[in-house]
Amino acid sequence: MTQPTLHLSHPKYRPDIDGLRAVAVLAVVIFHAFPTALRGGFTGVDVFFVISGYLISSIIFESLDRGAFSFSEFYARRIKRIFPALLLVLVACYGLGWLTLLDDELRQLGKHIAGGAGFVSNLVLWSEVGYFDNSVESKPLLHLWSLGVEEQFYIVWPVLLWMAWRFRFNVLALTLILAAVSFVLSVKGVKHDAIATFYSPHTRFWELLAGTLLAWFSLYRQRVVRTRLAQVLSLLGLCLLMFGFLRINKGLSFPGKWALVPVLGAVLIIAAGPDAWFNRRVLSNKLAVWFGLISFPLYLWHWPLLSFARIIEGEVPAVGVRVAAVLLAILLAWLTFRLVELPLRARWQGRSKVIVLMLLAVGCGATGYVTYTQDSVVQRKHNQALMAYQNSMQMTDRAAECFEMPYAYSKPDGWYCGLGERDAPVEYFAYGDSHALSLMPALEKFAREHNVGMKFTGTSGCPSLLGIQSLRGDAGLEKYNCQALNERIFNDVKASGIKQVILINRWTYYTSSPSRPSEFNAITKDASLKATVQSSTNDLIWAMDATVSRYASIGVKVIFIEDIPQQRYEPKDVLRRGRGIENEYLKLSVSREEHVRNQSFVNAALRKTSATTINLDSALCPADICPLVEGNAFLYSDDDHLSITGALKVYPALAAGLTRSAVSTGLTK
Repeated sequence: MTQPTLHLSHPKYRPDIDGLRAVAVLAVVIFHAFPTALRGGFTGVDVFFVISGYLISSIIFESLDRGAFSFSEFYARRIKRIFPALLLVLVACYGLGWLTLLDDELRQLGKHIAGGAGFVSNLVLWSEVGYFDNSVESKPLLHLWSLGVEEQFYIVWPVLLWMAWRFRFNVLALTLILAAVSFVLSVKGVKHDAIATFYSPHTRFWELLAGTLLAWFSLYRQRVVRTRLAQVLSLLGLCLLMFGFLRINKGLSFPGKWALVPVLGAVLIIAAGPDAWFNRRVLSNKLAVWFGLISFPLYLWHWPLLSFARIIEGEVPAVGVRVAAVLLAILLAWLTFRLVELPLRARWQGRSKVIVLMLLAVGCGATGYVTYTQDSVVQRKHNQALMAYQNSMQMTDRAAECFEMPYAYSKPDGWYCGLGERDAPVEYFAYGDSHALSLMPALEKFAREHNVGMKFTGTSGCPSLLGIQSLRGDAGLEKYNCQALNERIFNDVKASGIKQVILINRWTYYTSSPSRPSEFNAITKDASLKATVQSSTNDLIWAMDATVSRYASIGVKVIFIEDIPQQRYEPKDVLRRGRGIENEYLKLSVSREEHVRNQSFVNAALRKTSATTINLDSALCPADICPLVEGNAFLYSDDDHLSITGALKVYPALAAGLTRSAVSTGLTK
């Protein structure tokens, strides 16, 4: 099939598209600096995807039509456009990280630098946690996920277009088919694995292909957008963008169908053309165009500065600090544009310059990889006291074999691990969310000292209660089905004759803690209904009773472990700010009164059931304070998970409670 006739010799520069870039980048910056001010500001990234797909496809179409397309030239242009600013930011982040980060944080930064230099940040982050999890605030290169998606598109799409052109395949049909498949995968994916769908290239490509479709119609079909229609399209596109910025939030299943809002908004604004009033008067304004010209370096600089501010402060930075970080990002973006990008584009001609940039990227990535994999690199000079504290923050080293195992709810074997001696009789099944993992050293010690076997498993954000689904678990429902895993454990306990189950969870995580209302993970017994804090709380109480009753029906005793105190600060934040050494840590530790107040509701609910409850406060709160540190060791690995030291600290109280339960049920003498 012959290709259509080209109507434009080359895509002309449109200042309104730079203005649209400005809208997109400022939305993202505002969202990252002030999340509650623009809850959907993250959809600015989707606007970038459309713009990139439109411009890149326009260039490729024009080159193919003239018979002048060159892969080497195409990728050389991409390298000269992207590498200089990116490498500058990666080097700056490494230097700042070397000065401010603890060893494990620097190691993780090295991994992210390697991922950023190799344009696979989205795949690296996919394997870690969700974009909106609290821990993402301490990842200075988190934002490079979108650059990874774009570069992966640039690798795949030119090849497919060239092949379609070469073999006379209908390019429009190819684009429509791929965009439709990608969109369907995105819509379906958010229901089964929201994290993978957020980061995966195949569930994001449709957004760039929307720009491709717009480029195709702009180049190969006569313009039919009349002046009046152009005004309507432009204003409708603006309304869609504003709706997305103001109404879309992290609680929705995104991208999926919700990504249509910013994508269609961007498509309509670009389709309206440069003469539409909003495009001409607002987007083509000099200030908007200026922000558009520095949008790429601004995107690169803003998040590392905000992230390092969060890391150094040890908490959410004050408004003034965040404003200063944004202003500094704008300044650095302008300097990068003027002193790095423009000179290199103008003077760096020829393949040798491209090779130099590629070698620098390889060197940068290799440095990051070595930092991540070689302990000797991150072991900088620390005083002995600091090293002792830092080493004490470790949790169990058996997490990989015992916890958060993909498909644990369905895989035939390897879905749990054993604690205690191999030949000891199995008398317990302990499971729960990540708080169960943090207690594993104490459970292991109990099993060995009492010569009993114990099965253990669990998943983050998945409470060990029957009949409910974790909505955090919904983010990876295909790999980590919370409800199905709990049901499988019940059936295993029933079949194996185990008589006691130990359920360990961060209970207030599912009801919204009074002191940490933002740290909330909804659970539900009816997935068809929208979960709220109240419904999640009600379902938690229902599930407590239902779990105890179902286990009782098969002759199994339930043991609830009441939760540990949640600290006000993480150990690493205390160390980084020079706190927590000697007697200063007491000022930063949570009080017993605050801890009891935080846990009072859930503990009362646990005690109303017929299950045994074990309280560990006597070990962790010997007086009015629940100390973060004891001696020269942290009792916590972060603000709410015990370190190995902390887990062994509560062992006597845990062992006493388990022994009392066994005696009361006649399972031991």
